[in-house]
Amino acid sequence: MLEMYKKVVLENYANFNGRARRREYWMFFLANLIISFVIGFLFGLLAPKVAFVANFYSLLVLIPSFAVAIRRLHDVNKSGWFILIPIYNIILLATEGDKGPNQYGEDPKNEFDEMNQIGKE
Repeated sequence: MLEMYKKVVLENYANFNGRARRREYWMFFLANLIISFVIGFLFGLLAPKVAFVANFYSLLVLIPSFAVAIRRLHDVNKSGWFILIPIYNIILLATEGDKGPNQYGEDPKNEFDEMNQIGKE
């Protein structure tokens, strides 16, 4: 999970191009949820006057959150603007991506499978 988080945050901080697998998006979502909860809980419990640190963290991951969500929508062959449609965007984020290349790039699942096949030879 940390490897996926590192990949999304550090390597693709503001990359709105390409495609992201469901696993990449949802692991990033889960990691942010856990980190936000821990920061908010600890600072709220131990030092309520500096609880703004949780808000600061949320602000720091705002751009990567949008970037990975837009890449995820690209994986289902939709424009990033669909992120603005409240319920439909959740359905799209949970939908399996297109098999093979689409207008937004190569299938990230195939790239991952090809890397695994190379390691097995």
